[in-house]
Amino acid sequence: MAQSIEAILKKAKRRERTVMVCMRGDLAGEAERLSEELSRTAEDWEPSDLTDEHPARALAAKLKAAREAARKSEVPFTLRYIGDKAYSDLLAAHPGEEEGQLFHPSTFPRALVVAACVDPVMTAEQAANLFEVLNQGEIQKLVTAAWDVHTSSDLVPFSLAASALLAGLGGES
Repeated sequence: MAQSIEAILKKAKRRERTVMVCMRGDLAGEAERLSEELSRTAEDWEPSDLTDEHPARALAAKLKAAREAARKSEVPFTLRYIGDKAYSDLLAAHPGEEEGQLFHPSTFPRALVVAACVDPVMTAEQAANLFEVLNQGEIQKLVTAAWDVHTSSDLVPFSLAASALLAGLGGES
């Protein structure tokens, strides 16, 4: 027997996505610098004696600590679909500059992040301040998550890691 639309609507929930955003670009940059230094050292090192300890070992330890510190600085941002009417209104408030352009490429993505971000909630001014500190890669994480909750049609994202773990546990992949 088919379900009524009322029963279906009672089960419906808006799509959400949480992304981790690194708030300490200095730590991420240090990890990147150490990674490059480690690569150079691993390629260039020539021991003067068989008992010499490879200098890459100390660099690898520093890199591990820098990556851990950068990960600890990550903050979760949860974005949620704002609904069809609100999304349509947001598009209308940020019209494209050129013929056939769906939205303004500079203003719409940031406005979408502000509208969709439910944790933490932020104003446009707060988002502007945040975007002055984050690099473009971290900003893109937020924009992509906001875009995805509004436009993605995948029911369940595929995870190779989860499939492998479930297969190892005898579960379904």
